Amino acid sequence: MTEHLDVAKLQRRLAEFAAARNWRPYHTPKNLVAALSVEASELVEIFQWLTPEESARVMDDPGTAHRVTDEVADVLAYLLQLCEVLGIDPLAALDAKIDRNERRFPAP
Repeated sequence: MTEHLDVAKLQRRLAEFAAARNWRPYHTPKNLVAALSVEASELVEIFQWLTPEESARVMDDPGTAHRVTDEVADVLAYLLQLCEVLGIDPLAALDAKIDRNERRFPAP
């Protein structure tokens, strides 16, 4: 896909994908949070027993890199779907959180 990607466009694609398969009734906040947790755990599983040095090189192995990339995509997909269902602008939420953290944890 060569067109410009943005969060709203990806959320629309995810919503259309779910609607075409009649999955919307199952995309409740509770179910989406549970799915997000499962996918995050699958990402953790890849790194679970790696040393810090091995984890820094995880993308060097094509097979592992593919797994990591797929799990990151799954985590992001469920997070974007959750934001869509709850009416949260994920970029605005992140921007506001960074602002709060900058005030909470000022640089020395």
